[in-house]
Amino acid sequence: MTDGNWKAAVYLDENADPSQQEALGQIFSGQGGGHFEVLSGFIGEILGVASASIDYRSDGKKRSVTIGGIAEIAIEAIPGVEGEDVTIAGNPLGVVPGVPLHIAQSSVNKFSDHGLTWDNAGNNGYFSAFSYEN
Repeated sequence: MTDGNWKAAVYLDENADPSQQEALGQIFSGQGGGHFEVLSGFIGEILGVASASIDYRSDGKKRSVTIGGIAEIAIEAIPGVEGEDVTIAGNPLGVVPGVPLHIAQSSVNKFSDHGLTWDNAGNNGYFSAFSYEN
């Protein structure tokens, strides 16, 4: 993944007003600096930017997100020694630099848009604590 040339599609919450959507677009495109600026350097092509209904849920060791009729992902942390979560520290592509990633397994992982379709349920996933502020 660190070789770059990623293809990315951006979906902004349909409940955001125009100024919020503009701010989110700037953040996720890397124009706001920080970690997203680093990640944007790996993107070779933006497939599109669209508004969509977004539903994110966090429940204990489970995480899920649904983006309209486009994508659905559900993951659960895998159990480690004595029931603790298995984590990775120091990952250069982590969601939040300095915060360990929890290793998870997907029960749902599907996407269909921009001529791309996949269903990768049963594979790995990662999550971490995050809080983005402006």
